[in-house]
Amino acid sequence: MKYPYEEFKEEATAGLAEAIKKLYGIEAEIKIEEPKEIADLAYPCFPLSKILKKSPKEIAEEIAGEIKRREWIDKVEAVNGYVNFFINVKKLAEKLLKKIEEMGDEFGKLPRKNLKVIVEHTSANPNGPLHVGRARNPIIGDTIARLLKFGGYDVVTQYYVDDMGKQVATLFWGVKNLKIEIEHEKADHRYVVFYQKASQLMDEDENVKKEIEEIIKKCERGDEKTLQELKEIYEKVLDGIIESLRNLNIEIDEFVEESRFVLDGSVEKVVKELEKLPYAGKEGKATYIDLEPFGVHGRDKKFYLTRGDGTSLYATRDIAYHIWKGERADMMINVLGEDHKLEAKFVEIALKLLNKKVPEVIFYSFVSLPEGKMSTRKGRVVYLDDLIEEAIERARKEVIKRRGEDEKLEYIAKNVAAGAIRYNIIKVRAEKPIVFKWDEALNFEGQSAPFIQYAHARCCSILRKAGYEGEAKPNYEHESEIKLIKMLALFPEIIKESVKTRNPSMLAEYAYDVASSFNAFYRDCRVIGSEKEKERLALVNATRVVLKNCLNILGIEALEEM
Repeated sequence: MKYPYEEFKEEATAGLAEAIKKLYGIEAEIKIEEPKEIADLAYPCFPLSKILKKSPKEIAEEIAGEIKRREWIDKVEAVNGYVNFFINVKKLAEKLLKKIEEMGDEFGKLPRKNLKVIVEHTSANPNGPLHVGRARNPIIGDTIARLLKFGGYDVVTQYYVDDMGKQVATLFWGVKNLKIEIEHEKADHRYVVFYQKASQLMDEDENVKKEIEEIIKKCERGDEKTLQELKEIYEKVLDGIIESLRNLNIEIDEFVEESRFVLDGSVEKVVKELEKLPYAGKEGKATYIDLEPFGVHGRDKKFYLTRGDGTSLYATRDIAYHIWKGERADMMINVLGEDHKLEAKFVEIALKLLNKKVPEVIFYSFVSLPEGKMSTRKGRVVYLDDLIEEAIERARKEVIKRRGEDEKLEYIAKNVAAGAIRYNIIKVRAEKPIVFKWDEALNFEGQSAPFIQYAHARCCSILRKAGYEGEAKPNYEHESEIKLIKMLALFPEIIKESVKTRNPSMLAEYAYDVASSFNAFYRDCRVIGSEKEKERLALVNATRVVLKNCLNILGIEALEEM
């Protein structure tokens, strides 16, 4: 199955290859560009200039003169060393609107690949509520998973639960030894106070520090009683985290506990296998891998697998987890903060040495406050739940301005708020840092989810009023109509590129461009009551479908009323 724009691109590529072969007797690599304004497709002749010893301008003119009008190609022009292609709009409109009408929610989907992908994301320590700094991970992870599903992959999402680390042990000690009265309906908010107080005492009191270290050692030795006692506490925190994620339209398929790989012997097996390698060494009783042959130098060149007492380290257990994952999936994708780069490198090297599958890692830069980095331990945070509540309150006021108070107010406000938060995170490329500012996150104008949701709701409203039934023969001449048709035709290409680059920010930007193009069309072209009502309603419906599909992938509710 091919989408209309793809057919146009293939026809242009074939035309270029034939013309170059005929004119110059060579087979050149054809790399077509997609300029936004100048043309629909463009071929730069500069690489050919070096081969043919001619100016790009002259080559472009010769090629453009050779390529004739075809099924999809309306005209070809030579401009400043580029061969510019313009699509047959009449044909595009006919094929595109028919395809969208037939496929609906499936429009833009890529063929099934029969490949299973495990996307691991969030994996926050269950020692307190998620703060805004950590919220970037689940939003990126969930959107990547949705994008890959739409791109034809079978996707499972996983949360790796660190149930053996310092944070959970500190929380456990605090709950067992401190008496703190705190009222909050969510357990994660109640329990984080115990964690924060215990962290403070650990810094001040050597005995507290030793007691927490002993809890950690028991866990690392696989003491099932201690692990079970910890679980009874951290699971309540985890339930609170899950509830917060659901408020952002995020569901996780599987929760995998770190301790399982100690208990089932997987970690011990990993250590024994790595110890056999020529890169393995001992420092006292501690085992390490020398990473200098793999380009890691300085104080980080020794990758420790065990401590002096024989217990494993987090990264060693992470290797066992990845081996387990790799046996259950064709591909693994991890969403990690940029502070995990070194550890991720260790794990990658170890997996390669063991001839196991290596994960693809998407690193993201942190979300910070204007006054600095967020920290759960120090209590300097904006909690995600507080952000969601504030967003709902602001959304509620905006919705009341537009439609007053009715039975749908809370549903709309909740979904506008969740959309605003998700979009504000996902529109920025993962590797770029974000300084969190309330006014920007909850902006309901400009490049924001509410702007896109409102365009979708307007499409639905127009179609409801007109009683749209479909089956219109498209005939579009107005500049705003043509611009919108071309924009809609790009959707499958955007999906393809976003999947390939694992970059959902590209889709977020595209959704905004579609909404903007639709608003311009609606401003310039009367729909209901015009001579071209049927044709324009078909275009409104096509826009509705594309916007809905964009919003669904972005994890944002495609509201029919606002």
